[in-house]
Amino acid sequence: METYPETATERFDKANFHIKYCLTIIKKFIKGEILEVGAGCGSFTRNYYDSSIKNITLTEPDKKNFFDLKNKFQNQKNVNISDLEVEKIEKKFDTIMYLHVLEHIGDDLKEIKDATNKLNDNGHLIIIAPAYQKLYGKLDKAVGHFRRYEKDFFKKEFQNLELIKLKHLDSMGLVLYYLNKIFFSKETFPSSLKIFLWDKIFTPLTIVIDFITNYRFGKCLVVIYKKNRLF
Repeated sequence: METYPETATERFDKANFHIKYCLTIIKKFIKGEILEVGAGCGSFTRNYYDSSIKNITLTEPDKKNFFDLKNKFQNQKNVNISDLEVEKIEKKFDTIMYLHVLEHIGDDLKEIKDATNKLNDNGHLIIIAPAYQKLYGKLDKAVGHFRRYEKDFFKKEFQNLELIKLKHLDSMGLVLYYLNKIFFSKETFPSSLKIFLWDKIFTPLTIVIDFITNYRFGKCLVVIYKKNRLF
């Protein structure tokens, strides 16, 4: 029987092309004291991890993923694993990331406020989230998504945050997602074969199309804010 989060995280963990593609957009902002919220099984972490990074805190509420992260990073002294919510963490960070996580949080506005409070001045808040609420469907519900996002949500004026990057990614993924929703309406989780084809065959094509179309549409939204200093 297919279950979440095990099925979804394990299959997505193999989508290395997509993960590395997302990281090409955000990696230069990942620095200093880092907090990755909802790190799952470490799919993104293992691809941006660098022993030269000062310190990384990974939060994860799911028990299986929590202990998997503990095992994966047990030899890295600069990686800390926590099951605390952001507002309860007693330190500040230079980079806070929600990589396919914000959509799982009921009160996303409060979460953004909490994250802002935990950011150092000039720090960055990085968000990757699913795009287009009209595409919300069976898969979103099964994996615990409260919503998908439109660009306008991230254009709001959040206190002390300056929006410095907002773009769509994964144009081919958007087409595939839409077709899958039509022709495989009874399916909950995409098969390993579908994820393989999307990641290994269509993601390289996506990179070209996204660039040509100037990142105007795609299955995901990438958002980067900078925290301004208060005077």
